[in-house]
Amino acid sequence: YDAGRDGFIDLMELKLMMEKLGAPQTHLGLKSMIKEVDEDFDGKLSFREFLLIFHKAAAGELQEDSGLMALAKLSEIDVALEGVKGAKDFFEAKVQALSCASKFEAELKAEQDERKREEEKRKVRQAAFRELKAAFSA
Repeated sequence: YDAGRDGFIDLMELKLMMEKLGAPQTHLGLKSMIKEVDEDFDGKLSFREFLLIFHKAAAGELQEDSGLMALAKLSEIDVALEGVKGAKDFFEAKVQALSCASKFEAELKAEQDERKREEEKRKVRQAAFRELKAAFSA
């Protein structure tokens, strides 16, 4: 559901996810869902914050009619039904997705650093050219 592939679920991605799961929410409901577990107040859900939904559901800390409870119920793993291996596969897939997101972030960072280096080189070349131009113009 992380359409932006930034490692977070933002408001629109949460909206689409809830619609696909068959539990659409209002705009205010979606904002409330995010606010309830948004530990760093960035307005989006990290993987850790997403897992917090299931922790709160298991601890009975969510209202039965809340959007987060609906999400938890729609996404929960029944170990009795799926078995330990099914639950293990589910969480390994989540960890793998998180790992891929981290690799993707590292690649983006490397690309950004390379662009910054290229921009700095370009500025140095332009400054050197201006100096030469000024020497010939004088």
